[in-house]
Amino acid sequence: MPPGKTRSSTGISTARGPFPDEAALEKALASPDDALRADMAKVPGDLILLGAGGKMGPSLARLARNAMADKNKVITVARFSESGLRDELEGDGIETVKADLLDRDAVAGLPDAANVMFMAGRKFGSSGAEHLTWAMNALCPALVAERYAAARIVAFSTGCVYPFWPVDAASGPTEDVAPNPPPGDYAWSCVARERMFEHMSVVHQTPGRLFRLNYAIDVRYGVLHDLARKVLAGEPVDVSMGHVTVIWQRDANARALRSLALATTPTSPINVTGAEVVSVRAIAEAFARRFGKTAQITGKEAPTAWLNDASASITAFGPLTVSLEDMIDWQADWLLQGGRSLDKPTHFEARDGKY
Repeated sequence: MPPGKTRSSTGISTARGPFPDEAALEKALASPDDALRADMAKVPGDLILLGAGGKMGPSLARLARNAMADKNKVITVARFSESGLRDELEGDGIETVKADLLDRDAVAGLPDAANVMFMAGRKFGSSGAEHLTWAMNALCPALVAERYAAARIVAFSTGCVYPFWPVDAASGPTEDVAPNPPPGDYAWSCVARERMFEHMSVVHQTPGRLFRLNYAIDVRYGVLHDLARKVLAGEPVDVSMGHVTVIWQRDANARALRSLALATTPTSPINVTGAEVVSVRAIAEAFARRFGKTAQITGKEAPTAWLNDASASITAFGPLTVSLEDMIDWQADWLLQGGRSLDKPTHFEARDGKY
């Protein structure tokens, strides 16, 4: 068993907060349950994670390593600009490959794998470098989908491919709602990413899923982290984008991996997020109570927001393991103890499509 690999009979008992330090957090994010192990056993073979150097990639790789049979490899591919990350992953029994996924020759030379998790993409910095955003979110998927035409591919997407949705509707948009986001290079390039995977799936009969995620939460970053930091610092909280859906990162990662076992031909979307639409104002006030402060609210809630109805995935995978209240508690505790931030704001409040 590779170093750092753990097994538990209960599955999720080790995946709970609050977290005294990052080691405890990483252990929780990497703890598989029996359902994940069972679904990974249905998709034997090596797993390659493309674009694994971002906010979710390392924890997803560790979770996969702990859930998979030892004989199967977990391979991560990224530029690996973060110092020490490659060594950490390799110490956990995960192979690493440094590559530029916009380089055709580099993609062609990547290791074979039966299962592919595509996590590469570009959002922040899109304004002023729109060409690079479209290259990463449209050209890169085409290169990858051709290279791995014989594999299963779960491609990370986003609920931002949907139109803004009325917050007073009975639910958010389901998978049968056609992508039609508001204007903006990021959201529309994400539609292009999906279309590239769809096209190659039709042409090559490649099984897969389009993993439409709204918003993964880790106490070091995410929507809750952004809101909590502002409340704690006494900074104004703009509630114009007044409603969100959120999901604990381990739950999101587990559902991404389990989606391999639900691959369809051609590929098809699956919405993944929390079970409830939550008010940004209410979240800010919840943090204010925990911090003994007053939330400085500005703006007025818009009648629409980027939402996502995850009923189908909840039916397929079962209830989420972490509640919104737990996430808020863990986030507040993390900041009060001086826990590290990744300093990567989500800019979830943006409504103009500019990032």
